Amino acid sequence: MNRFDPALAPSLEGRVALVTGSTRGLGRAIAQGFARAGARVVVSGRRQADCDTAAQAIIAAGGEAIGIAAEMTRMADLDRLVDGAVARFGGVDVLVNNAADPTLGLLENLREEDWDRVHTVNAKAPVFLAIKALPHLSKSGRASIINLISVGVWNGSFAMSLYRSSKSALLGATKVMSKEWASRGIRVNCIAPGTFETDMIDWMDDEIRTRARSMTALGRFAEPEEIVPAALFLASDQSAYMTGSVITIDGGLLP
Repeated sequence: MNRFDPALAPSLEGRVALVTGSTRGLGRAIAQGFARAGARVVVSGRRQADCDTAAQAIIAAGGEAIGIAAEMTRMADLDRLVDGAVARFGGVDVLVNNAADPTLGLLENLREEDWDRVHTVNAKAPVFLAIKALPHLSKSGRASIINLISVGVWNGSFAMSLYRSSKSALLGATKVMSKEWASRGIRVNCIAPGTFETDMIDWMDDEIRTRARSMTALGRFAEPEEIVPAALFLASDQSAYMTGSVITIDGGLLP
C-alpha cells in the first residue's frame, strides 16, 4: 500500500497551527504532520496530561509544540485556548477544528441534553473558536481554517441523527465563513473523512466492521496518518485558490 512521504509535504515553516482534539486519533496525526512540516503546534484536548503527552511527543521528534487543555462546551476555555496560543507563539495562522462528540442514538431515544451537547461540541464550538481567533487569523496573511465534518453529512445511517445534523451545521457555517472572511485573507475549507482506524469506531463488532469495509471501493478503513496530506494541502499555500471547498477522504464510500 502506498503511503504518504513526509519529504514531499508542503512547508508550514513559521506558521502557528491550533488543532483541537489533537491528543489522539485524526487530530493527533494532523498535529504531528504539521509539526514535521515546520509549524509550531498548539495541541488541545480535554485533559492537560494528555495534551502534555502529545506535545512532548512532537518535541521529542524535533518539533515545537505546547499543550492546552480545553473543554469545547465552555466558551471561557475557547478564549483560553486562543490566548494561550498567542501568548506562546505570537499568533494563529492555521485553525483545525477536529474535536467532536460522536454520540450515536436512535431518534426515538433522543434526549435534549444529548442534542445540546453534541451540537455545542461539533458545531457551536468550531464556529465560536474561529470567531475568537479571527483577529489573529486576520493578521496572518496566509490564514487557513480547516473544519472536519464527515461523509455522514451525505451518507448518514442508522442512529446518526446527532452526528450528522451537527456536522451538516458545520458544513453550512464553513460555506458562510469562506464568503464573509475571504476579504480578510482567510480561507475556510472542510475535510470529510470516512471511516478511520481510531477509537471512534471501537463500538463496531467484527460483523459490522466487515460490512462497513465492504461498502468502500478500496475495501478497508483508513489509518489516521492518511488524513495528513489533505490537511497539509489545505493549510499551505498550495491550496491558495481554494475556499469553501470540501475534500472527501472515504476510500470510495460515497457514490
